Amino acid sequence: MTTRLTVNDRLAASPVYGAFRDHPFFRAVDSAELTKEQAATLIEQWWHPLHYFPTFLARCVSVLPDIAAKSAITRILNQETGGGEVSKAHEVIYADSMQECGFDRQRVVGTRPFPETAELVEGYRRASEGPETGLGFIFATENTDLLMVSSIGRAIERTTGYTDNQWVAIHVEQEPDHIEEADNALLTGFSPEQEDSVLTAADEMWRLWTAFFDRLAAESGVGAGR
Repeated sequence: MTTRLTVNDRLAASPVYGAFRDHPFFRAVDSAELTKEQAATLIEQWWHPLHYFPTFLARCVSVLPDIAAKSAITRILNQETGGGEVSKAHEVIYADSMQECGFDRQRVVGTRPFPETAELVEGYRRASEGPETGLGFIFATENTDLLMVSSIGRAIERTTGYTDNQWVAIHVEQEPDHIEEADNALLTGFSPEQEDSVLTAADEMWRLWTAFFDRLAAESGVGAGR
């Protein structure tokens, strides 16, 4: 008797996901010696997908066909935007935290994106045009977000000595909720064709993030030469 894999199982087994998770940047960041300027590059580029993510989520809510999925994703959106308190919005906490670490706030929020960063944000925009592609990007993001955030956080800590980063802390606190809600949104019945669309979209997101970290590795030297 064969057991049919769930969408979550198939996503977690993706070779593209495995390759992204094993990116040299994540392994090298614990021992890398970064200058403050190199760390600033990481922070400035991260701002762009962070800033667009609430818009992406809102667009996804508008195209999801069922109220259960809308409700699940709305909970993530609510936390991302501060739950009615702008000071608790993730992008505000990010800008505040990086300023406290000694980085120039205007540079953090105002630096032009690299082409890879711009294509990543554009990928999120395209994905939000359909329910399956949107869900694929949401699931893929939430299941790798803490890996990415913690790696940037460690780079900041090694560079500045600043250990009490509220942006990292809010992710550690809220990410289990985000993963749960992303899973809940995937529990609705999908046809095999819809499942394939979700999986294809998730793989596309991981490819875009891989290109993003390839460029950061090249600019910072962290995990370069993969």
